[in-house]
Amino acid sequence: MPDFVSKDPTSNQFWDERFDRAFTPWDKGDVPQDVKNFIQRASVPLTTLIPGCGNAYELAFFAQNGWDVTAIDFSPAAVKSAKAVVGEWSDRVLEADFFAFVPTKPLELIYERAFFCALPPGLRNNIVARWAELLPSGALLAGFFFFDDAINASPKGPPFSIRRDDLQNLMSNDFTLLEDSDVSDSIPVFRGKERWQVWRRR
Repeated sequence: MPDFVSKDPTSNQFWDERFDRAFTPWDKGDVPQDVKNFIQRASVPLTTLIPGCGNAYELAFFAQNGWDVTAIDFSPAAVKSAKAVVGEWSDRVLEADFFAFVPTKPLELIYERAFFCALPPGLRNNIVARWAELLPSGALLAGFFFFDDAINASPKGPPFSIRRDDLQNLMSNDFTLLEDSDVSDSIPVFRGKERWQVWRRR
């Protein structure tokens, strides 16, 4: 592992260093099968936000299927990398802070991919509150969650795992769980501890 200067994942410099040095072990490199299945099952395209988008492979897939999708990241290096990856859809990748970002139209979906687990546990209440603030009643939160229910699960990260009961407690006031399934194509860092979930805003 390279020796990085920044040790604080709440700082954009932390992520800039890693993208600048091509150290992205959380990066799958393509679109997960669960996302493809979700889009294929959807009756209509949804206005979608991808927070902490990284290389934003999914943005291109959403857009190619006619979805109105925006991806954001507060790391300039991540945004630069994502724009290069998504090519013709690069204008849909924005440098922005999730906690301050204001969509130009009401959202129908937030796609979660290694954003929640990228930030320290102390920010979890803020993330869930922001999801609830951005999504109107009936809108969806769909994506991947990194669980570890072991009693002595390490809090070290990123990625930072969460116990399933703890996530349920965080979400229960504002969201209802609609789908929860195994992930068949996880990368090594998440393998065996990742779930695909879809939540509906109450």
